Amino acid sequence: MSFWQSLLRNLGFNRQPTLSFHMDSLTLLSLKDLAHREHRQPEELAADLFFMALEQRQAAAQSLALWQSLTPREQEVAALVCLGFMNQTIASRLTISPETVKCHIANILRKFGVRHKSELRMVLADWDFSAWEGENGD
Repeated sequence: MSFWQSLLRNLGFNRQPTLSFHMDSLTLLSLKDLAHREHRQPEELAADLFFMALEQRQAAAQSLALWQSLTPREQEVAALVCLGFMNQTIASRLTISPETVKCHIANILRKFGVRHKSELRMVLADWDFSAWEGENGD
């Protein structure tokens, strides 16, 4: 323990911050039931669920920021990739060359920090790209 940590502890600043909140009785009952089935304390399970939700929210925010860093054309290409379209089909729909599609995909993958289209699909798996399904690139 460092000098400063010892000093703070001796001064009474060693308490961990706590957070409390209220939940409705049905949610509390569900939490207790799940904790019982997992042989855990409800408080421990609630903390784990809370941290998992925070991680998911942070990942979603990061994905959104990365999406917003794409150009409008890259967003179109990314959406079509996530819908499972092949490069040639994307090129036809957007009236661009397959080489241009490859270039856009390379930029998208680089910006998202992934190496393959399948990884991009996994990162954006929860996103709804149905608006791009019917578009023909006009």
